[in-house]
Amino acid sequence: MPIIEVENLSHRFADGTQALDNVCLRIEKGEFIVVAGANGSGKTTLLRHLNGLIRPQKGSVHVDGLSVARKPAKATQKVGMVFQEADSQLVGETVFDDVAFGPENLCLPRPEINMRVSEALDRVHMTAFADHRPHQLSGGEKRRVAIAGILAMHSGILALDEPFSNLDYPGVRQVLRQIVSLHQSGHTIVLATHDLSKVLAHGDRLIVMAAGRIVRDGRPEVVVKGIDQYGVREPFASRQGMAIASWLS
Repeated sequence: MPIIEVENLSHRFADGTQALDNVCLRIEKGEFIVVAGANGSGKTTLLRHLNGLIRPQKGSVHVDGLSVARKPAKATQKVGMVFQEADSQLVGETVFDDVAFGPENLCLPRPEINMRVSEALDRVHMTAFADHRPHQLSGGEKRRVAIAGILAMHSGILALDEPFSNLDYPGVRQVLRQIVSLHQSGHTIVLATHDLSKVLAHGDRLIVMAAGRIVRDGRPEVVVKGIDQYGVREPFASRQGMAIASWLS
């Protein structure tokens, strides 16, 4: 059974904009899914449905067999989300406190919380920053703290919305290296972006969205051809008929 099942999902914003239009999607456990599309294509709205931040107006979303509409808290625990604006996700006075926020809301015993936070910070190589103020970190470090918060919740699925936005080259490499490592360790990755050059080399599938619909879905090297028509730039290497190299090479 797929880890994520989306059936006939539609969502209309209060201003009348059709954000999602009859979206159907199945994601297998352990897949690395890249979701591409221009601004307003529905990428972010789709991701926010996966962990219960938005409830379906029409259709259904199931995560690991659970209805997100009926069990939103469970969905939030199973699907950790990293937002485009990292600062909006930082709530603690220190990095340690920030990563502990999720486990504390699960009402876990303090020793369990401390162990999860320490393990998560070690996993993203941020242990040395435990006592730092999160808002004083670099952009790449902030996103690694956000990922640590997800790991501390023991979420098996990561939904990342434009995770490389406003990062310099070293920051992109930091975050990309962490995402690839998590995928290799068994996490399911759903990553939304309008810039394919940074991540496409690592994706198992490329899904293209336009006007709230999925218009393409398949192997990245096939789907990426001619993607410009949907407002997404085809990477230079692909346009030259070459394989897209990883930014970690």
